[in-house]
Amino acid sequence: MEHNALKEVYIAELKDLYDAENRLVKAIPKMAKAASSKKLRSGFEEHLEQTRGHVDRLKEILDAMGEKAGGKKCAGMTGIVKEGEEIMEEDFEGEVMDAALISAAQRVEHYEIAAYGCVRTWAALLGENEASALLEKTLEEEKETDQKLTELAEQINVQASSGEEEDEESEEETPRAKARGARASS
Repeated sequence: MEHNALKEVYIAELKDLYDAENRLVKAIPKMAKAASSKKLRSGFEEHLEQTRGHVDRLKEILDAMGEKAGGKKCAGMTGIVKEGEEIMEEDFEGEVMDAALISAAQRVEHYEIAAYGCVRTWAALLGENEASALLEKTLEEEKETDQKLTELAEQINVQASSGEEEDEESEEETPRAKARGARASS
């Protein structure tokens, strides 16, 4: 009985990840467009191709189990993507926007690392060895992406902090900044 219950959770999580990855296929191009750093933009574009591969792998795993890939909404990724969209709506510029984009992207990667770690382990426990290998490959790609983002952040955050004083002075004069300040004090 417990074995079947774990399989149900496993299938539900695979469907959840399938939805999450599809949401990212739509979100990543927007993040790439918002990036000013060529390296960051290129990294987003590279990860978009990987993400499309993640969608394909998940569909392959679900098809092999006789399960339909769609039908579940990933509330977690919906929220993380929404936060990323809110960041892109801010009036950050240059390296500051890039630093914020990296922060949003790393939230995505950490969420995915946790999810793929679980489903990979469950696949192995359930004897789904091919699925486990595919999920391990995706997990490693997510970890590599997170590491690349960390390396970019080490450069971009320093650049963003060096121009921070000037940005703060000019930001105070913008109507949007005044509105944010009013919200923060209320």
